[in-house]
Parts: sequence; C-alpha cells; structure tokens
Amino acid sequence: MGILSTILGIFGFGIGTPIGLIIGYFVFIYVLPTDVEDIKVHPLVEDDTETMQRLLPEIPLWVKNPDFDRVDWLNKFLECMWPYMDKAICATAKSIAKPIIDEQTPQYKIDSVEFETLTLGTVPPNFQGMKVYVTDDKELIMEPSIKWAANPNITIAVKAYGLKATVQVVDLQVFALPRITLKPLVSVIPCFANIFVSLMNKPHVDFGLKLLGADLMAIPGLYMFVQELIKDQVANMYLWPQTLEVQIMDPAIAVKRPLGILDVKVLKAMKLQKKDFLGKSDPYVKLNLMDEKLAVKKTTVKCSNLNPEWDEEFSFVIKNPYAQTLELKVYDWDQVGTHEEMGMNIVPLKDLTPDEPKVLTLDLKKNMNTDDPQNNKSRGQLVIEVMYKPFKEDEMLDDTEEADMIEKAPDGTPKGGGLLVVIVHEAEDLEGKYHTNPHVRLLFKGEERKTKRTRKNRDPRWDEEFQFTLDEPPANEKLHVEIFSTSSRIGLLHSKESLGHVTISLADVVNNRRINERYHLIDSKNGRIQIELQWRTS
Repeated sequence: MGILSTILGIFGFGIGTPIGLIIGYFVFIYVLPTDVEDIKVHPLVEDDTETMQRLLPEIPLWVKNPDFDRVDWLNKFLECMWPYMDKAICATAKSIAKPIIDEQTPQYKIDSVEFETLTLGTVPPNFQGMKVYVTDDKELIMEPSIKWAANPNITIAVKAYGLKATVQVVDLQVFALPRITLKPLVSVIPCFANIFVSLMNKPHVDFGLKLLGADLMAIPGLYMFVQELIKDQVANMYLWPQTLEVQIMDPAIAVKRPLGILDVKVLKAMKLQKKDFLGKSDPYVKLNLMDEKLAVKKTTVKCSNLNPEWDEEFSFVIKNPYAQTLELKVYDWDQVGTHEEMGMNIVPLKDLTPDEPKVLTLDLKKNMNTDDPQNNKSRGQLVIEVMYKPFKEDEMLDDTEEADMIEKAPDGTPKGGGLLVVIVHEAEDLEGKYHTNPHVRLLFKGEERKTKRTRKNRDPRWDEEFQFTLDEPPANEKLHVEIFSTSSRIGLLHSKESLGHVTISLADVVNNRRINERYHLIDSKNGRIQIELQWRTS
C-alpha cells in the first residue's frame, strides 16, 4: 500500500497542479465583472484636493514645470511621419537585437529566437514636454517626457529542444524620461556624429504577453514580477550616467579633422599637344582636392616644351581618404588672355595604399565623362608619384591641445565670434612686366588692408599682421589676396599692375584654428605667397 500510495500521490501532484492552475486562471479571468458603468462628469473645483492629487500624474510636464517646453508641433510631426518611422525603427531594432540575441541564446540552450512580425502599431509616442540644456560644448542635450500607449504587433518565435513556441507582445505602455545628447555637433548633415541616450529615472513599462492565445500577464503575481524585472534590467543598463551610444558617422570624418598627409610629386609630362601658333607650349600643372574649398596649387611654367620635367613636390592635408579625390589639370601659359587647358585626370585617394609610394602614368583627357568622344583623342601623359601617410594616434592633436597652441581672443571679442588673424609672411618668384615693386592687398567682407611696398624685389618679405573682429565664425567666407606692383615714376603709362592673386576659403582655418601655407598665385608665371591664418576665440 505504501508504494501504491506514493505512486498515486506523485501522479496526483503532477496532474492536479497544472489542472488547478488552468482552472484558477480561467476562473480569475471570467469571474471579473463585464458591465461598465456610465462615466459621471463633475466640475473640478479648487477645494477638491483629492481629485487634484489623483489627476496630477496625468498633467503634462509643461504645465507643472516651467523648465519644460510645450511641443505640440513635435507630436503633430510624429503623427504624420510615424508610418515611415515605424518601419525604419523596426529595421534598426532588428539589426541591433540580432547579434545580442545570437550571443545570449547558447547559454540558455535555445536554438534560435526570431521576429515573425515586428511593428510598433499606428499610435505614435506622445511628448508631454521637453527640457533643452544649453552648454559651452559642441552638443545638444534634450530631456523629453514620453508617454506611449501603443498597439504593437510583436511576435517572437523561440525554438529549443526541437519545439517551437510563439510569444506575442501586445498593448504596450511606456512612460519614460530619457536624456538624449547629440554630440559632437558638426557642419555635415545630419549635423551630429553620435546619439547618447540615458534614463533619468526608472521607466514604467506595461504590456500583454500572449502564449498559446492566453495573456500570461493576467496570472496573479507574474505581472508585478515581470514589470519590476524589466525596470531593474533597463535601469542597470541605461539609468544615468549609463548611456546607450548610437554612432551616426565617424567623428573624425564628421568634424573634418586631419587624418593624414597626401604627398604628390609632379615628375614630368610626355607628348603634350602644341597649343601656341608660332611656338610649342608653355605647360604647367594645377593640383587640387575636388569638393574642397582650398586654394589650388600649381607647378612652375616650362617654356616651349612638350615633354617638360618638373620634379616638384606638394602636400595636402587629408580629412576623408575614402571620399576625397586629387584632380590634376595641365594648362598652357599665356601672357595675355586665359590659359588653355591641355588635359586632365583624377586620382581617387581610396585607390592608394597607406604609406606606400606609387608612381602613376595618367592619360590626359578632355574631361572625366567616359562617353565623351573627345576623350578618344591623344593629349599626352602626366607622370606623378603619390603617397598617402595617415597620422598615428600620438600625432593627432585633440581640440584642447589645438586650442592651447593658439592665442586667446582679447577681452571684448563678441560672444560666439572671434578674431581672424592674417599674417602675410613672404612671396617669391614675382615678375612684373614693367616693374616689380610689390605690396599685398587683402580684401575681406568689403574691408581692405595693405602691406608696405618693397622696391625692386622679386622675393619680398613682409611679416605683417592684420586682424578682423567678427561676430561669428567665417566658415562660409573667403579672403582675397592680391599682389600689386606700383611705380613712383611720374607719367609712366603702366604705373600699377597685378603680379598675381589667390582666393582662400576660411572654412579650413575655422575647423583647424591655424593654417600656414604657401599658395601659388593665379595669373603669375611662378609666383608664390606664404600666408598664415589664425582663428582666435575667447
């Protein structure tokens, strides 16, 4: 009897317990009252403190707290954009969740976890208000109050031990106060490089979880257990100061910090076409980085030569080696009129192996349109040697180190602006047709500055400094530099002539705080000028 009673006891416990839970679950669900009373509306009076206390959590933060701004426009924007944002967010969530799930499933003996359906529903989140912080750093900090009663359809299929179970998440409610930081702010769309998200307090999360058609969250005790578990797990990962970081773009490329140096040596050209009617050609080469607002560099002019040799070296600061392209154009120099283009070609930097010199023989073309029949004509060849040298980590300066190298702007400089300093150092190989008594004229935003004049000097040195106080960074401005020669002789027909000019974009000096380069002068045979630029802030 003892053995028989033991077997019956085990059998009764194994069968009776599940049957009891199932009966209890359905009794709990179906004994709930189904009749709904009509809502009675009463006016809210000032003395009704109990009702006020009950309604206080439902009042938007912009009503209770003056630091929070009302953002009805954002809710309207979300309402219109939500069908598209839903698909984008779900696709991003899948890509983020998949590697995390694949990493965790083996330790729980689970074969796979897959999303069968994933949509956040038709109801967008609602912003109850938003607080925005203003700091001196290149960042934007926002704290939106979010209340979201969603109707998602999230179905997850779990496979383990040869069995498959499908779990569906429905009726999601989330109340949260996140801190969203966009940094660093940059001048490239979307204007920030990273998104940092953290929670300022534990979120409220409520949802239904259906398994085999039954809502598991309706089981007494399980609801509170799961909700507290989620709160604690989310808080451990993302409660401030913990953050979730989402990289939008490479910060080094985003802020356009220098990543390396491109060394270019123009060796020679071969079999150039004759352009001059009575002679050969007077070729020179222009070099520049495409899509960069930087001054063009050029070689010297080789007179009456269709197979010129230069052996001249140039350097370019590289900020995005994956997208930048070196452009080379060969021109025929003319004393009068425009210089005629003899041919061109390009070198994408992505085709270069770092720290490896490469000699290239480029066929000169009319343009880079492969369908243009004019490119079938032989225009000669250009031989160059190029090498891209990326900076090492210890060679790159951070923003604070760069700032320490530049003097501070003086007191009284406009807030948000700064001081543009232009130092005209020297020039070389200047050549006037009638005289060479050079001085430099700077033209910036309608304001003109001049250096002193030197007499009969092809390689003058000035070392003169000029300052421009600005209300905002001159990121979209240009500085025009031109060298003039003047004669004091009375009655001279050509008493003033231009020895060459260059236009310098100031975006580079704003980003890097200081540049010091030697520029080849336009409309000058071989003239060059050395200009140093500084952007000083307080």
